[in-house]
Amino acid sequence: MIDLHIEELILDGFPPEQRGAIAAALQDELARQLAESAALPSLAEGGRFAQLDGGSFTLTPGAQAEAIGAQIAAQVLHTVHGGMRE
Repeated sequence: MIDLHIEELILDGFPPEQRGAIAAALQDELARQLAESAALPSLAEGGRFAQLDGGSFTLTPGAQAEAIGAQIAAQVLHTVHGGMRE
């Protein structure tokens, strides 16, 4: 079982009314990808991080919350996977 806890998600530059939808889309996308278990096999081996910096990325102007959440999820998984290999 994989237990992922994100204590704080900072969504700078997004309108306050869009932040909840982005966070929900992020949660849905992470759950979907992690449920596929092939997303990051190294996570099944365990690992704990006090903090990981997800970095930054560029979004398409006018992107909807679902697309933003999916892109953040991909970045989070990429960062976690990179951290597991270090």
